[in-house]
Amino acid sequence: MTEYTRQTGSPTQLAVIAETIGATVAGHAGDATVESVTADSRKVRPGDLFVATPGEKVHGAAFAASAIEAGASAVLTDEEGREMLAEAVHELPVPVLVVDEPRAVMGAVAAMILGEPAAGLGSYAITGTNGKTTTAYMVESVLRALGRKPGLIGTVEIRLADMSVPAHLTTPMPDELQSYLAFHRRGGGTDIVMETSSHALVQGRSDPLAFTVAGFTNLTQDHLDFHGTMERYYEAKASLFTEERARNAVVTVDDEWGRRLLGECAPRLRGAVAALAVKTELPELPDGVVGWKANADDNGSSFVLESTDGRRLATSTSLPGDFNVANAALAAVMVMTSGYAPADLERALPEGINPAVPGRMEVLNARPRVIVDFAHNTEALVNAMKALRASTDGRLIVLTGSAGDRDKGKRPAMGAAVARYGDLVYITDDDPHEEDPSVIRAAVIEGTKEFDTPVIEIADRSQAIDAAIADASERDTILLAGRGHETVQEVAGVPIELDDRVEARRALRKRACVRDGEEKA
Repeated sequence: MTEYTRQTGSPTQLAVIAETIGATVAGHAGDATVESVTADSRKVRPGDLFVATPGEKVHGAAFAASAIEAGASAVLTDEEGREMLAEAVHELPVPVLVVDEPRAVMGAVAAMILGEPAAGLGSYAITGTNGKTTTAYMVESVLRALGRKPGLIGTVEIRLADMSVPAHLTTPMPDELQSYLAFHRRGGGTDIVMETSSHALVQGRSDPLAFTVAGFTNLTQDHLDFHGTMERYYEAKASLFTEERARNAVVTVDDEWGRRLLGECAPRLRGAVAALAVKTELPELPDGVVGWKANADDNGSSFVLESTDGRRLATSTSLPGDFNVANAALAAVMVMTSGYAPADLERALPEGINPAVPGRMEVLNARPRVIVDFAHNTEALVNAMKALRASTDGRLIVLTGSAGDRDKGKRPAMGAAVARYGDLVYITDDDPHEEDPSVIRAAVIEGTKEFDTPVIEIADRSQAIDAAIADASERDTILLAGRGHETVQEVAGVPIELDDRVEARRALRKRACVRDGEEKA
């Protein structure tokens, strides 16, 4: 497997960069050139342009001196950063480019230096509250089946060319993203599939990339700790569906936010705009918009997509739940909106759209059935539980918690959801971060009190998983919700290795040994 390295481009004159982004130059640029961009002073190499942006706690200019010492040829920052650097070194040893918002131009500068890597790639972006990861994997799998060489950038991992590394952010920072795109293109990649988070859209992390197709899944309460209100959360998501960020779009219109987005983005995008209805009927469509309706069969795995312009695609997905039909339908329509015909997909996907998605309805055991899922908000929990309820002979046992230092308003609603749809509930810790875990658990438990469902509180997540699996009968389904693919739990700022899948397999082995011992006795 190819090892990833941060990419460099041809030497680019600072004067050209300054003119392009409208920067003033402190110091003398002369014929100075740079070959790469980074905002991480620890990764600076000779010939780099170091970008110093304001941070939540400290300005990046505080690290500019060390970046210069490591070989940075120039610094890009704002006026505050320039002043900080001038005070620190007294006489600027390298040119400093000054703009109002360095983060806003960082991607464009990186793209310029690296030869505009996105220009040679088909690009697909998925946003929304739930379903981004699964839909991204589905788009990637469809493209691969069509003979393309797609890459994937998302919550779980980054897969490019012959390289795979764990992801640290759903959407990488602008300098990192452009380097990934260059790496993928140079490795023969043809397309890139990305999850675009609301945080990333507000921060312009994917700019200046204008995606071939942007897709919208849904919008439910989440991340209000960052956005403040649902309106601002929506506005962040909607910003993807603008002329600067997308050429074509597919909008799922099963909720009010999707229907609103469709009406707003249809007139402002130059390319094709499609509406997708799965759980509802198509609304009245704006002029020029193509509508797609997904009709699933009784078992929910096979479905037919029919468009208002006469196209038809019959396919399926083995992933359980009508929400995964919605994800698969969105993936298919996004690929067709990029130019493929239904017949192309039917030929390429004889078994349907069935990617393996780590930590998304991932089945670890059959009897009892043990499933790990990333569901970490109310709607995702409800969707997962409804899907599993239909195929559970015994009890539906649900284990969940809620992350600390995040949207606190959703916690009681999450508790009410698991108590309403589960037969037995375990409340445990997720990622408390810096928050008191007992306060988080109490808020979730408060929401369960309007139901008679038994609720067991076990703070230690591994112990809670052990107890849930030990208690289950072979006919039961156990849903371990909230963390999915994650492998590190943060408690009081301390990272602790914790993977629900690892803990569940350990508990299953323990259960088998205990049962085997009981039988022998």
